[in-house]
Amino acid sequence: MDPQKLRYRLYIDESGDHALNMLDDPSRRYLALLGVWFDQEQYILFADALDKLKRHFFGPRPDRPVSLHRSDIINRKGPFVVLRDDAIRQQFDDELVKLVSESQFTLICVLIDKKQQSNRYAGLSSPFSLHPYHFCLAAMLYRYSRWLLAKDSVGDVMAESRGREEDLQLKNAYKNVYESGTNSLGHDAYQRALTSKEIKLQPKRACIAGLELADILAHPIKIACLHEKLLITEPLAPFGQRLCGVAFPKFLVGGNGAVENHGWMCF
Repeated sequence: MDPQKLRYRLYIDESGDHALNMLDDPSRRYLALLGVWFDQEQYILFADALDKLKRHFFGPRPDRPVSLHRSDIINRKGPFVVLRDDAIRQQFDDELVKLVSESQFTLICVLIDKKQQSNRYAGLSSPFSLHPYHFCLAAMLYRYSRWLLAKDSVGDVMAESRGREEDLQLKNAYKNVYESGTNSLGHDAYQRALTSKEIKLQPKRACIAGLELADILAHPIKIACLHEKLLITEPLAPFGQRLCGVAFPKFLVGGNGAVENHGWMCF
């Protein structure tokens, strides 16, 4: 591999789950896989800035580092109890939005309607009959790999660990794309773009800055994209609106200038 090529890493988290039950409930019907990728230099700058933000609001915690997790922030749990003070919460929101705005990364979101997938492709041998998470992963890897090849760059992939069985299945799904390719891109192209035949998995407690960013963005971006397709009427919370406002300009853009079907897509 050419050591002179710029190297990137894609960080992935999800909003929703892969379960195929209770799909009449809009909150259970849609799964979104969200990814952010950085080059190495920009990622170091982002990780350092995020660490400073956390130290400022939550203090130094060398033995119990704070991991930004959307549900804990919203519920003011654990170290986020300080956000019950309205003034501190406002300052924290402002600083987090500023950090997302000023950081240089590329954003991608793949959504899937699990109810339609289940109904339309039940029993058929089709890419849409795949595990919903794995289908979204394949769609994301296709766009990430094509982007890397167009930039004459290389990269790898890291996702949040989701449990022993889920992790094994995810590793196999990634490996299948890497070794066999997809209908849209051959295995040789994936192997030129991706530096590892295995996906990297880390638990939330590892406090990986890129995974924290993906966690924070996944839900509001999913809701905003579903609104765009008129699939839901659920309002986006004010802070989510602010995050989307600074994150949307970072979506992957196609050669025709379009964001839909490139930076975000809904199957």
